[in-house]
Amino acid sequence: MSELSCDIGIGGMTCASCVARVERAIAKLPGVESVSVNLATESARVHWAASQASEDEQTQQARLRRAVRDAGYEPLAAEHLEQAPEGAWTGFMPVAMGLLLSAPLVLPMVGDALGQHWMLSALWQFVLATPVQFVLGARFYKAGWHALLAGSGNMDLLVALGTTAGWALSVWLWLTAPAGAMVHLYFEGSAVVITLVLLGKWLEARAKRQTTDAIRALHALRPARARVITLDGEVEIPIEELLVGDRLVVLPGERFAADGVVLEGQTQVDEAMLTGEPLPVHKALDSRVTGGSINGEGRVVVRVSATGTATVLANIIRLVEDAQAAKAPIQRMVDQVSAVFVPVVLVLALVTLLAWWFTGHSLEVSLIHCVAVLVIACPCALGLATPAAIMAGTGVAAKHGILIKDAQALEVAHKVDTVAFDKTGTLTIGQPRLLSLLALQDFDAADALDATAHMTAYAQTLLALAAGLQSGNEHPLAHAVVQAAKTNGLSYATPEGVKAVAGFGSEGVVQGRHLLLGSLRWMDALSVPAGEWQARAAALQAQGATVSVLSERTPQGVVALAVLAFGDEPKPGVQDALAKLRARGLRLVMISGDNVGAAQAMAARLGLRADEVHAEVMPGDKAALVKSLQHNPNGAPHVVAFVGDGINDAPALAAADVGLAMANLNADGQRGGTDVAMQAAGITLMRGDVALVAGALDISARTVAKIRQNLFWAFAYNAAGIPLAAMGYLSPVVAGAAMALSSVSVMTNALLLKRWKP
Repeated sequence: MSELSCDIGIGGMTCASCVARVERAIAKLPGVESVSVNLATESARVHWAASQASEDEQTQQARLRRAVRDAGYEPLAAEHLEQAPEGAWTGFMPVAMGLLLSAPLVLPMVGDALGQHWMLSALWQFVLATPVQFVLGARFYKAGWHALLAGSGNMDLLVALGTTAGWALSVWLWLTAPAGAMVHLYFEGSAVVITLVLLGKWLEARAKRQTTDAIRALHALRPARARVITLDGEVEIPIEELLVGDRLVVLPGERFAADGVVLEGQTQVDEAMLTGEPLPVHKALDSRVTGGSINGEGRVVVRVSATGTATVLANIIRLVEDAQAAKAPIQRMVDQVSAVFVPVVLVLALVTLLAWWFTGHSLEVSLIHCVAVLVIACPCALGLATPAAIMAGTGVAAKHGILIKDAQALEVAHKVDTVAFDKTGTLTIGQPRLLSLLALQDFDAADALDATAHMTAYAQTLLALAAGLQSGNEHPLAHAVVQAAKTNGLSYATPEGVKAVAGFGSEGVVQGRHLLLGSLRWMDALSVPAGEWQARAAALQAQGATVSVLSERTPQGVVALAVLAFGDEPKPGVQDALAKLRARGLRLVMISGDNVGAAQAMAARLGLRADEVHAEVMPGDKAALVKSLQHNPNGAPHVVAFVGDGINDAPALAAADVGLAMANLNADGQRGGTDVAMQAAGITLMRGDVALVAGALDISARTVAKIRQNLFWAFAYNAAGIPLAAMGYLSPVVAGAAMALSSVSVMTNALLLKRWKP
């Protein structure tokens, strides 16, 4: 049975203590394996044990929503982040009312500075402050009461206690004052603190909406309807009704409703929001298109190949949501601090009250300093510091074609000191072509690299046999053999009993002949008789070619029939990209299954040194090589990133500290083994551009820097503010303003990441 996971929105959370309380409430549910609550997205991701996955999903959701409500919060639909952005002034009305009612209370303070006496009567102060305290501030009482019932505390409890103390003190002073006496009241303090906190929360909510822009923009790429060709002609239907195999008509300027293959027409397609590629991509017959991309100038007919959650866009959204829902390892420390923060603050506030009172000060003065401690110590900024930065960082990275799968990969990537690359498809185009086929019975002194241009009839027969053997193989070299046969107009038979020998080649029966096609190492292992062909093979390798041998299994043993030489080309711009990585002080490594000569020749073209090349590495040995690169006999282990694009790279991607999967398209416009690589990797590069590797490392460094800055200021703010308030240097009004400013500053600092470009 598979594990069940689900998301739920949570309304009413205000600080890190709320996060901890919701997590505890959900974790108590039977079958819950793990839960991660994100304050910035106001959501939770819950993983259920496999044994519970069979329970009715509606029942699971009901249990989850009830647990959230019982904890004192409002369960929301998980899709609340997908909703269209609200107006810029949405939710400002309570703040406006607070400002309107608090302004007359603050005016006397302004008047004093101007030499005027505008003091309101105690009755008017009471009339203005009380609605702010108990109507606009009702949310703090409600949430604080739920926190008390749960045996914990949160920001709302601190605000409710602090402002209530200030309001109650003012009422007491007013009612006990002698008739006609002018007493100093603190109604303005409690009213202004609540108004400032509401203002801070409103600004914070606006900033949160900006951090979720990336998710919202991705969801917006899906059109609501699609134009399908039916027996009755073209009919518009909701995209939820699309089926694989449907034929869609996509007009110029429209978005593709699903993944598919072009059946008619040609066009240019804008895939910028999906891959970060700024230039339109040409699409013709049999080209694959991705749902969410924008059609250019041509009308095309597309056959649907994937719908719903199986599309590329759905996978991208899932990866970004997973990253934003996950907690970075550094967040665990914050959670531990937050769990004890509010109780400690309550103790400090009580100590402040008693210390001032026992040193001869009035209860009035002592209580005001106690209130300042309660108000300034709210742990809002602590709860927002990490998730806000992660959301902004992963969102802007996705915009530029870098999908960060989990927060741990984001946090670790900036520490990378070694980058290992798979060669084929990562550093090279990955579409090698057959440079020559040397038939061993009649080859002459023709230039090896031009041999396919004037092959003899016998050589053409061997090429047809080799193409037949490789016709069902997905390996890039197999594609090259088949393509060479097609180019020469050769037909080939369907093979029988084909089996792949991992790391060596493949064998099978074609037209009654038992053939083998593979590496020189395989030929040595099979004890193929030596001959002049070995010298020619060595010469081809020295020129940088990858060499395979076509052999036949006979009663007398395995006999070599032909030597095939393949060549690949470096990707455009890869040499410059590698130079920039080296300039960052990184150690570069190229891992290849090619022979030493071919690998060294390609390395020279890429600007890599001979000692940075590991050749003749079997697919199963890549992970072991990555682990050896992590070993450092002289100190701390190296932090290794591995970049690959195929199925055989998955173990190495998983073994590396950070795996980066490159989403290349093969010759047929399909992603081949990239999907498997993406599952094993922590980061996916949506374009086959090596320059994105530096971008991924850079956005990691910048995001982690923002997290550290936010945490530093959040801790520093409390470390400085609480003692200052306890010593009487901060009034409740100043403390309230500082508390509101701290949350807004954390969100604003995180949003600066949105300006990042790779």
